[in-house]
Amino acid sequence: MTHMSTSSVLSVNPYSSVGEARACWLAAPGHAEIRVEPLPAPADGEVLVRALHSGVSRGTEALVFRGEVPASEYERMRAPFQAGEFPGPVKYGYNSVGVVEAGPSDLIGRTVFCLYPHQSRYVVPAEAVLPLPDGVPAARAVLAANLETAINALWDAAPRIGDRIAVVGCGVVGLLVAWLAARLPGCKVQAIDTDADRRGMAEALGARFCLPAEASAEADIVVHASGHPAGLATALGLAGFEATVLELSWYGRRPVQVPLGEAFHARRLTLQSSQVGQVATARRGR
Repeated sequence: MTHMSTSSVLSVNPYSSVGEARACWLAAPGHAEIRVEPLPAPADGEVLVRALHSGVSRGTEALVFRGEVPASEYERMRAPFQAGEFPGPVKYGYNSVGVVEAGPSDLIGRTVFCLYPHQSRYVVPAEAVLPLPDGVPAARAVLAANLETAINALWDAAPRIGDRIAVVGCGVVGLLVAWLAARLPGCKVQAIDTDADRRGMAEALGARFCLPAEASAEADIVVHASGHPAGLATALGLAGFEATVLELSWYGRRPVQVPLGEAFHARRLTLQSSQVGQVATARRGR
């Protein structure tokens, strides 16, 4: 297994024997194990994929690992090819990139992305895989689901030319939001994190990096993606008059204290949720 600071990526051993696969299961909260399970032959219209990499979506999957998915969200939190049930045993995940070994002739040998859990080989309908564009490295392509979240966040936030945008939390999703925002004409983007080691990544993606104490206030849009309540408090403190604070962090069943006193009402702030289960209203019809 290899670990990257911007994303956790599992490099999968491709040499499972024919007819079986190795899969990562959460046997119980806090306990993961590799299980061998039978692998059916693909039927017509299906593909057999040999996984190259699977990405760990750290915020969501850490909550799943700890058993912190609320019972009320069990159905909404299901991954497309999840097996088992929360809190466990459950096979969970949705960032997999692999090579098609069997299926329709136009897909055999293609490197594809699939919303599949961490498993060495798997069989899915052909329409469930997306061939990678030429030139996109397989390991980088595991970020596709995270990028989808970042795109939806900016659709929700609806930044305008010249906006001052702050992103609190320089994890995978936060950095992707900052990268997209920095490409908007005239926008000034700052990426805020308590970990100074993330400065180089943020600056390479076009954002000004700040520790919380260094960040500039009066932002038009603040996107919170740190996963910590303290980060949300920082986000609210950076918002300018009638600004929007977009909450991307999901806390599972943890209660969160939000500082809605102080200048929250005087500044007429908007605190808005965003998540990828529904496309942003402005783009849903398309």
